[in-house]
Amino acid sequence: MNKTFLIAGGDLRFAALADVLSEHDRVYAVGFDRTAAMSDKVRTVDSAHSIPERADCLILPLPVSADGVTVSAPFSGKSISLESLTHTIKENGIVFGGMISPEAEDLFKQKGMTVVDYSKREEFAVLNAVATAEGAVQVAMEELATTLSGRKILILGAGRIAKVLIDVLSGFHTKTTVAARKCSDLAWARVYGCEAVHIGKIDDVLDSFDVIFNTVPAVVLDESRLKKISKSCLVIDLASKPGGVDFDTAGMLGVRTIWLLSLPGKVAPVTSGEVIAGTIRNILSERSEAVV
Repeated sequence: MNKTFLIAGGDLRFAALADVLSEHDRVYAVGFDRTAAMSDKVRTVDSAHSIPERADCLILPLPVSADGVTVSAPFSGKSISLESLTHTIKENGIVFGGMISPEAEDLFKQKGMTVVDYSKREEFAVLNAVATAEGAVQVAMEELATTLSGRKILILGAGRIAKVLIDVLSGFHTKTTVAARKCSDLAWARVYGCEAVHIGKIDDVLDSFDVIFNTVPAVVLDESRLKKISKSCLVIDLASKPGGVDFDTAGMLGVRTIWLLSLPGKVAPVTSGEVIAGTIRNILSERSEAVV
């Protein structure tokens, strides 16, 4: 059975998402008056109140909101309040969003709607890590005055992004070291062909790397460690806020640091939109099967 979706706000990932969903379902989109035209199948509207029918599903951005009141809509000339969207969805409808705040979740649940955070799904996280890793390597290649081949690379952390980074970098024949806390992560790093070091013991080797990729969302590179890093080293932080680097100190010490937030939406918005679409379809399929 075809569904009706309302996509409210978001960056270019959500324009691509609208195109994907419109291939098989009815899609309305609000908050995209300042971006490239979408597929003719997507029905763009000036406001949520312009939709002629209530939607089965509302899709919100990642993150949903910066202020807790309005939707993140960088391509809209008008603000879109979360409250206004509660009147556009069927009472038993589903609200999808990324990094939904408890307040926003409660707002929709009080209207009898089911709220699902697609960013917490494993398939989303894994596929999103691919865009993040590829984008990070792209930035490194643009910033370095050398090839990646033969460079000494340090990856801080051993999560999804780190694992994909290892795979991507292997094609460049880098000399990669992984720093993590768990013995199991260090063992896997060795299986992947990397050197491995406990993250608490990196101080003695920090001065030997050409590029450091951080994936740990906590300050790992503090003042004492930043002082040990070579001035020619490039530090790329891929962690979410607060990041893994003392950025103020890095600036004062002359350590070249780049913080790459929301990388998938910047380097691969179409693929990232497809990933979100696939994740939402998986969720709907699972819910349908559960009912049967």
